[in-house]
Amino acid sequence: MKVVIISGSVYGTAEEVARHAESLLKAAGLEAWHANRASLQDLQAFGPQAVLAVTSTTGMGELPDNLMPLYSALRDTLPADWRGLPGAVIALGDSSYGDTYCGGGEQMRELFAELGVQEVLPMLRLDASETVTPETDAEPWLAELVQALSA
Repeated sequence: MKVVIISGSVYGTAEEVARHAESLLKAAGLEAWHANRASLQDLQAFGPQAVLAVTSTTGMGELPDNLMPLYSALRDTLPADWRGLPGAVIALGDSSYGDTYCGGGEQMRELFAELGVQEVLPMLRLDASETVTPETDAEPWLAELVQALSA
């Protein structure tokens, strides 16, 4: 199965989690591709059969700037070939921000719902106020994702 991993990061942590996810998915036998700063055309050329979004959240609860062009292209185009694809979201945030905690991830979940992407696992929330190793903390959830995609 071809899994595209899109990421949005402010300080690089979400990108690290995405790269770690890519290596774990590949080790599990999936064809994973981390598409950092990819265009919609890049994604379409890869021909994803599943999609994973890994994103941090800005202080205002928004997506990082580096993910906005792809997010906008997906929202504006609503590619029909994404309808029905399995997908999941890993959201990084800081719970001390209250209502905006993991807001970037929530935006990606909403976009996936608009695209018809089928959520195969509940969104993973990684709290910066509780962890210093988010890539390691994501491993059990990623193992569940591998099982869900391999079923």
